[in-house]
Parts: sequence; C-alpha cells; structure tokens
Amino acid sequence: MSNGRGERRPAHRTPHSQGARDRENDRIVTGSFPVVRRHPARHPSVHRGIPARLLTSALIVVMCAFLGFGYAIQLNNKTSTYETMSEEELTRLITETSTQVQNLEQRRNQLQSQLTSLKEAVDKQKEAEKIAKQNEETNGLLSGRLAAQGEGVVIRIGQGTKQKIDAATMFQLIEELRNAGAEVMALNSVRIVTSTYVSDTTDGLECDGVFLEPPYRIRAIGNPQNLQNAVSIAGGVGSKLKVKFGSTVTVTSSKKVQISETRKSKQYTYARTVE
Repeated sequence: MSNGRGERRPAHRTPHSQGARDRENDRIVTGSFPVVRRHPARHPSVHRGIPARLLTSALIVVMCAFLGFGYAIQLNNKTSTYETMSEEELTRLITETSTQVQNLEQRRNQLQSQLTSLKEAVDKQKEAEKIAKQNEETNGLLSGRLAAQGEGVVIRIGQGTKQKIDAATMFQLIEELRNAGAEVMALNSVRIVTSTYVSDTTDGLECDGVFLEPPYRIRAIGNPQNLQNAVSIAGGVGSKLKVKFGSTVTVTSSKKVQISETRKSKQYTYARTVE
C-alpha cells in the first residue's frame, strides 16, 4: 500500500499471519543451527501403566496362592502348635489323650495280672512237682521200692537160751519200733513194709516167706534215742526177750544206718492207681 507521497507503507500484519510466517522461516535450513524438531511427549501413565498393573496382579495372585496353600497345610497338619488351636480343639485333644492313657493303663494292669498269674502258676507247678516227688519218695520208702540210709539203731537179738523166740514177740518188737517213729526197717535180709508178717515154723521164724536164722538183726532208721527207749524201756519187749526167752539184746545207735534191701511193687489185678 502507498500513501499520498508515493511511498509504500508496510502492510498491517495480523498475529495469525505472522505466526504462519515464523513457522515457515523455522523450516528453512540455514546451516547455522541444527534443526530441532519436537517430538510429541509420551505420557508415562499411558504407556507404562499397563505392564505395571499386570505384574502387580500376577504377584497378588501368587501371594494368594501361597497363603491358601499354607492355610490348607495348617488345617491338615495334626502336629500344629497348641497356640493355633481353638479351645474346642484343645478340649477334644485332652479328652482323647486321657482316654488313651486310661486304655494303656488298663492294658498294663492286664499284662501285670497275667504275669503274676504265670509266676504263681510256675511256683505252684514247681511246688506241686516238689510235693509229688516227696510223696513218691515217701511211698517208695514205705513200699520198700527204694533203698534208704540215715541215723537210727541196729538191734541184735541172740537165740533164746530158755526157749525159741516166737513170731508174736518179734512182731511186737517191730510194732514198738514203728510206734517210736521208725521210718524204714529191715529184719535180717527182709525189707519190712506195711504188709510184712512174721510166722512160726518148725525150724524157727519166717518173715514174708523168707526163713530167718538167728541171731536176728533189725536195722531201723529214725530218732536213735526214741528207738532205743522203745526197746530198753522197763517192762517192754526188750525185757521180755531177756526174761522170758533168755536172749541177749543189744541196741547200737548209728549216724548212718544203711538199708539196701528193696521190695518189688505188688502187681494188682483189679485195682488201678487214680490219676
């Protein structure tokens, strides 16, 4: 535009047109300064937010899984500490423990009773065997099946000078010795038992079918003093043998009287031993 003087006046520039020209000038490469181009700014919350949220969610899921697994183990763990157990669980545990203790105590008492019974049975069996053995020995001695030895007396009776000694007087002497406590006796070579008898014969005395020759010799096992008194007592069988028959009677005490004569057991046809 020109004024009246013929001069060109600069045209009026609006801000909008001026800004457009400035941007165009900025695009011109002059070589003096490098062109700096602006890049659009990246908002971190937009690009980085998605992976962070995914990682956090994954960690939360993993932690929840571990917590659930641990809780399940605690529920199934019977050896958990008492601090984590409820009052009801502790009461139940105490009740179960008391019941187990009572059962074990009852079982122990039963086993102790059985052991005592076994010991008593063994002791009774041993005692019964001991008694049976003693009875067997006693019966063996009484029946004459077993030999015997022990303290006692040996009695020697000579042939009577006045008359022969009869069977009744000899049997009386045997009975007096039995009454004085003689346990085992022998007359000459005959073992005296409960069934022993003495009989008179034309030649002398006979004992259980065995002929006896004088002098007669009786061996008796028992208390020596009692046995000697039974023979030597005044007015007894010893005095009778001396006065009536004119026999010599000597009684000798001994610490060891040996009786080796035995008798066979009698065989019974109808009787049987009770077992």
